[in-house]
Amino acid sequence: MRIGTNSESNEQVSLFEWCEYSSGKYPELQLLFHVPNGGYRSKATAGRMKAEGVKAGVPDLFLPVAKQGYHGLFIEMKAGKNKPTAHQMQWLEHLSQQGYLAVVCYGWEDAAKALTEYLDEVPMK
Repeated sequence: MRIGTNSESNEQVSLFEWCEYSSGKYPELQLLFHVPNGGYRSKATAGRMKAEGVKAGVPDLFLPVAKQGYHGLFIEMKAGKNKPTAHQMQWLEHLSQQGYLAVVCYGWEDAAKALTEYLDEVPMK
């Protein structure tokens, strides 16, 4: 796994490395994807992406696999002392109301644990 700065980007890269390694046991992990709704962009690119439907606060990752009575799993990744914004928490709440499991994970190991518990159907939240 990646060492160095504890950025959300590095944590996500480490998580996807773990997913690649773990996909033999959990083939559903091949369906996990990142929602590219953050990051720095030029004003023109940001405007075009907003027009295309990018929305602030949408969780970082989505696993479109129905388990435990949920339609799928959304993960908001955080690293270090970062906390979710009020807007991100609002999105997680709305997604939960629609039948998705929506969680905040602090680092790739926390996200890997959430994914395995979800896929192993260990009762969550």
